[in-house]
Amino acid sequence: MGKLANSFHKIAALNQAMEYFQDGMTIMFGGFGGVGSPPALIGAILEKDLKELTLIGNDTGFPEIGIGKIVSRGMARKVIVSHIGSNPVAGKLMNEGLMEVEFSPQGTLAERIRAGGMGIGAILVDIGLDNEMVIQGKQQFVLNGRDYLVEPALTAEVSIVYARKADPYGNLIYDKSARNTNPLVAMAGNYTIAEVEEIVPLGALDPEEIVTPGVFVDMVIPTCGVNWKWAWE
Repeated sequence: MGKLANSFHKIAALNQAMEYFQDGMTIMFGGFGGVGSPPALIGAILEKDLKELTLIGNDTGFPEIGIGKIVSRGMARKVIVSHIGSNPVAGKLMNEGLMEVEFSPQGTLAERIRAGGMGIGAILVDIGLDNEMVIQGKQQFVLNGRDYLVEPALTAEVSIVYARKADPYGNLIYDKSARNTNPLVAMAGNYTIAEVEEIVPLGALDPEEIVTPGVFVDMVIPTCGVNWKWAWE
């Protein structure tokens, strides 16, 4: 029984987490403008100097905040996001043809990620039918006389999320608005790594407070805290 229990313990070090990252891969990240994005993992990706990444998440952060640090250094060949307006470097890269941007309305993006985590192949939405940027290259479908866009579900080779607390089994609790897209992103990765502020013993988390069950989390690493200055500071 002891060996079985130990196999469920998911706490690891940052260098162990980086074994799952390589050039050309797809990474899904939690966060909203940097809030709720995992700083240590982002920093380690920068240090590893990965190339040709596909990034999936709510936005491209700010130039030196959140996932924006990776985008601003030209490490992404494509991003799938709801907007890039807070990161002018992302706009410049897009306009110069150096980075592909697939825009998805925020609610649609969240549902595509949720669908990926649930094993659903695609969703039907009527949002964006009048927007050329949204419908470009996408199938349309008629159901009960109504037009819909077919939006493919989204998954990634690795998902990275940021949580307030975790136990050794990977059950997660988030800090207020830092919860944002993290629970959905945690579900949609083939391998999910959670960076957390505090690791507590088994049984210390109230089951009613757990947002992401450990079944969705493969590895837990401790954080050293946010290492960027927020835009409003």
